[in-house]
Amino acid sequence: MKPNEILATFPQWADLSPDAILDSPAWTLPCRLGDKPCTMRLDAMRPAETLDIAVRFEDETHVLGIADSPTFPELHAIWPSRADVPEPVLLALVEKDCGEFLQLLENAVRRQLKIVGLAEPSESPAGKTACAQIIVDDAPAIVFTLDLSPMLSTSLGQLRNLDTAHPAVRDATLAAETEYAAFTLPAADLASLAPGDALLLPEIGSLQPRIVVEGRLVVSDVGVTEWTDDARLRVCTAEASTVSAGMVLAAASESPSETTAQPPPPDNTPLKLVRAGTTIASGHLGHVGSQPAFIVESCSAR
Repeated sequence: MKPNEILATFPQWADLSPDAILDSPAWTLPCRLGDKPCTMRLDAMRPAETLDIAVRFEDETHVLGIADSPTFPELHAIWPSRADVPEPVLLALVEKDCGEFLQLLENAVRRQLKIVGLAEPSESPAGKTACAQIIVDDAPAIVFTLDLSPMLSTSLGQLRNLDTAHPAVRDATLAAETEYAAFTLPAADLASLAPGDALLLPEIGSLQPRIVVEGRLVVSDVGVTEWTDDARLRVCTAEASTVSAGMVLAAASESPSETTAQPPPPDNTPLKLVRAGTTIASGHLGHVGSQPAFIVESCSAR
């Protein structure tokens, strides 16, 4: 599974609104400034001064504030005296000097961008304004502001734009249980199960356990896949635990056998026997001879 497919599996990310996605510190948009790969981030300090341009994304007019930057050499050269430059000349200079940046914005929003003119003070946006920066070669190259409408928020606030390597994503905790074995039993054997009985578990020590995350994904030595309850009997850890989203993402992108490798549980580890989400029996890990076994301590109605 791809990293963002994994995130989309869990409600804490799948149910995020576009505005909440944009507010996440993990929001990062890969883009290109001309031929240079770069990223857009929304963590810039608000610039003290900007050249405010009225731009139109198809039918919507917005105010784009461009901060002084050596990335725009001709604009940078006249920056201190820009107020003395006639508007048509200044706009022509913006189109010439900032063309690659404007194309980047058009590609990011996925709507055609057109310069309308210099923004009037009365056009100052009343709503939320993003303070963004374009990072090229690990350094800020451009800082700008842009007011956000529902259309822009929806265009930019996509789950695919969350950086799954960011700690805000990787450090998130998810409910999990470790599954040591899954099997079937004849109905008569299951009905007669009683305290003191032992169910052999040859999987322990020979196969890596599976980690079922939030009842939605399973992490195993072959990677990360969707999990479905097939109604088999499952021997799992008795207590719920948590794993990090980073562990799940690593199992999908790295060597899963190394990511999920863990030693066999010690004797007396509390276990439960589950079917279709219902605990059938409680017990612990023991041995029958040299074979690991689930030792039944108590049974529930079956």
